[in-house]
Amino acid sequence: MEDVRRGVVTPEEAADRLRRLPFADLGFARVDHHRRLRQGLPEAVYGPGKTPDQCEKLVAELLGGGGPVILTRASDAQVEAVSVHASGNVTVHAPGWATVVWQPSTDRTGRVLVITAGTADLPVATECLAVLGALGFSPSLVADCGVAGVHRLLAVVDTVEGADAVVVVAGMEGALASVVGGLTGAPVIAVPTSTGYGAAFEGVTALLAMLASCAAGITVVGIDNGFGAACAVARVLPPATGGR
Repeated sequence: MEDVRRGVVTPEEAADRLRRLPFADLGFARVDHHRRLRQGLPEAVYGPGKTPDQCEKLVAELLGGGGPVILTRASDAQVEAVSVHASGNVTVHAPGWATVVWQPSTDRTGRVLVITAGTADLPVATECLAVLGALGFSPSLVADCGVAGVHRLLAVVDTVEGADAVVVVAGMEGALASVVGGLTGAPVIAVPTSTGYGAAFEGVTALLAMLASCAAGITVVGIDNGFGAACAVARVLPPATGGR
């Protein structure tokens, strides 16, 4: 409606979009075009378990609805299949693990900082950064600030204190989330990762440590869930002018 008022979208185009609400049935999936209106967040396409052809059809349908379109955890074959929509920006975290973004928003102004405990946590952090960018933020990254060398974190404490929201990405024992939570009053979103030796149990130890943190009020998402952390930030920080 706002786009129609500004003349960016014609009434006919708006009517076409409204006809596809609340969802479009593709036979193998029901694309939720209404989600952005309900939640302020678009439906994303999760790559694993889908064929390249299904990913391409889902992306094509979402592109017709306006707003950001996000494909996460995409394989090389899936990235190739959606490459027909050449306006996409591909962020490859690791072989076979990519985030593809179309039509990113540009209207979120909160200062978001993403901090990793180690370099091995960067794939998850990069997913978070890509999704934050799609949702309209311009996030910053500080990497390799784990508690085994806490002076590395203290060197950027002013940056931490100046953020409106901080995402902490950490494996091993996950202690970085508690340290950051004790340094800032901003919302802290903790992401446990599956990195670590022996009793790290593929992220379970970090997850439990973050849930049991003595720094009150930390929000914890699932193991390796950089996507979910970005969405949590978007829910916590005020929406752009005009709301949802």
